[in-house]
Amino acid sequence: MTARARVHVVAGALFDTEQRVLIAQRPAGKHMAGGWEFPGGKVDAGERPFDALARELQEELGVAVGDAAPLVAYEHAYADRNVFLDLWHVTNYRGEPHSREGQPLKWVAIADLPHADLLEADRPMIAALQALAKKL
Repeated sequence: MTARARVHVVAGALFDTEQRVLIAQRPAGKHMAGGWEFPGGKVDAGERPFDALARELQEELGVAVGDAAPLVAYEHAYADRNVFLDLWHVTNYRGEPHSREGQPLKWVAIADLPHADLLEADRPMIAALQALAKKL
């Protein structure tokens, strides 16, 4: 039996002034295309998760991450790979998030996340974000 690939993915929870969180749609041609997720991407070998988060959000959204704190992390098994998902609460960033890779973006109220067509792997993040929203 061969071992399944394990991928470490960081994602950022960015909030606007109305306490809505930003989600992005997976582009055509990518794994799980069309589903909605929190922006982010793979951690490169030897890269620290915060550095990967800052790099990915700059590449995808054109924002510079100032501060972020780990919020929730867990493993999700797909048929062909295991993904370690690592969601960070981005507490400070510069710039206005915009799509730099052509993917649709939208701001969603925390209460509406269960109906936002999030990818199965991102759904466990909802409870962590709901708990965080009560503290904000």
